[in-house]
Amino acid sequence: MTEKKNEIAVAKNISEAVLAKVQTMQETGGLVLPEDYHAGNALNAAYLKFKQLEDKNHKPAEQVCSKESVALALMDMVIQGLSPAKNQCYFVVHGNQLTLMRSYMGTVAAAKRFGGVKSVHAQVVYKNDRFEFEIDPSTGTKKVTVHEQSLESIEEGTIRAAYAVVITNNDVYYEIMTMDEIRKAWAQGAAKGGSPAHKNFPQEMAKKTVINRACKLFVNTSTDADPLADAYNRTTANDYIGDEFVDAEAEQLNESAFDAIMTEDEQKDDSAEIERSELEFEPLEGMADAEEVLGA
Repeated sequence: MTEKKNEIAVAKNISEAVLAKVQTMQETGGLVLPEDYHAGNALNAAYLKFKQLEDKNHKPAEQVCSKESVALALMDMVIQGLSPAKNQCYFVVHGNQLTLMRSYMGTVAAAKRFGGVKSVHAQVVYKNDRFEFEIDPSTGTKKVTVHEQSLESIEEGTIRAAYAVVITNNDVYYEIMTMDEIRKAWAQGAAKGGSPAHKNFPQEMAKKTVINRACKLFVNTSTDADPLADAYNRTTANDYIGDEFVDAEAEQLNESAFDAIMTEDEQKDDSAEIERSELEFEPLEGMADAEEVLGA
């Protein structure tokens, strides 16, 4: 029992260390977070998720994950302005590493922080949709000109393509991928596109893939601080590491589907409960200093 408390206290200490580091970065101008984002609440929500997390052998994450990987995953979450309470991200244990994963909603939220990006959204194109686009020969950029969809085409279910629309302060950028291109992207991952998430939620996974490609241009050409671009790219790369991730993605999408039918009041109550919750154990004496844990 004492060992269990010590493990949880270590996790709490790391989250407190991350919060301290984030506050320092904000004070020195090295990090700007969205005005409506509360790092403390997000870390508290992540801590509650971490306490319930297991690896693929059903060992508690707090027993197997290195302190460094926990600190990095939490830092990447905060730097991108994500929260597990909003189903924008989740955590997966891969070996002794805690790894941050972004959901479709999280990818949209993080992308909006780059280079004047105001809005990002995506759509899938079904077999019987009417879909047309044009290419500007002077710039080589694409523009969707017609997309008409019906309930019948959605029910038929065959996805032909997906496209993302990135709206910036000055322009609108389109990224279009055929389903063959999307499957080739999926094939780079451990599950080769055969995971429960890909099978049960192909439309959401296709949207996530095309948004990742669309946002790559803005992320890697952005003048924003390096930590944000690094965190975004690192989390994107996590999609292609281990097969543990694919089942977690399906579970996350199932949770999102459940949340979609919750009433607004229920969602507020759920968020309020997370904000009110308190960490249970006092920090351990002798725990590594925040600067040491975070490598700063």
